Amino acid sequence: MDIHQHLAMFEEHARRRAARTEPQPLGGQLPPALIRSVQRFQAGEDGDGTSLIAAATRAGDPVYLAAIRLFVAEEQSHAVRLANVLRYAGAAPISGHWTDTVFVLVRRGGGLRLELLTLMLAEVVALRYYRALRDGSGDDYVADVAGRILADEERHVPFHLDRLRQCFAGTPLAGRVAAAAGWWALMTGAALVVSLDHGGALRALGLSRRRFVADVLRLFRPMVTAVFGQRAAAEDVSERPLRRLGRTLRPAHYE
Repeated sequence: MDIHQHLAMFEEHARRRAARTEPQPLGGQLPPALIRSVQRFQAGEDGDGTSLIAAATRAGDPVYLAAIRLFVAEEQSHAVRLANVLRYAGAAPISGHWTDTVFVLVRRGGGLRLELLTLMLAEVVALRYYRALRDGSGDDYVADVAGRILADEERHVPFHLDRLRQCFAGTPLAGRVAAAAGWWALMTGAALVVSLDHGGALRALGLSRRRFVADVLRLFRPMVTAVFGQRAAAEDVSERPLRRLGRTLRPAHYE
């Protein structure tokens, strides 16, 4: 899909979103661990996208910039929906969380490639998290909200992968291998941190920490190939130590 098609997709979904009135029911009952988890994800979705928009502006492609602005607006709509879920459960949003601060600090000042590489970590985690929230909450309203957000995230991933592939198209093989290895390390670390930080919520959704991490990395693998190419992904040796790290997750301690 080229950038004009991505932009048209974002524009169509913006029109649909503007025409939709979001339901705001009250009186829901959610486990405390799940409420805390949704609060943290809501804080992460609630950014203004300033750094990403600035990086896209410097890229000099007005069509891509327009698509990025619509992407940021779509992420902000997720924050509104999650705030409605919290209100439904009798809770309030929080002002921020340390994990979101870390993501922002890693992305800041590194140019568009680093912005997108770091952003994709959150997007891949979101794919698995919102699927778990949709399928495991046991609440029709929460499942509907999670399903809608998940559908958006599934559209975001190819949009970012297409741009990242362009960003690395002229990079020599050694550079792509190094970037792929670093991306694997960051993704594994992010998945482990989220699994630890949201462990109670994952259990409430019927998902162990180990399974969450494994599923996130399984989703991530073809994305590395999509961005860096089969050869770069195949020559990435970083997965061996990461597999050893993954084996430190023991059911008695984490599940």
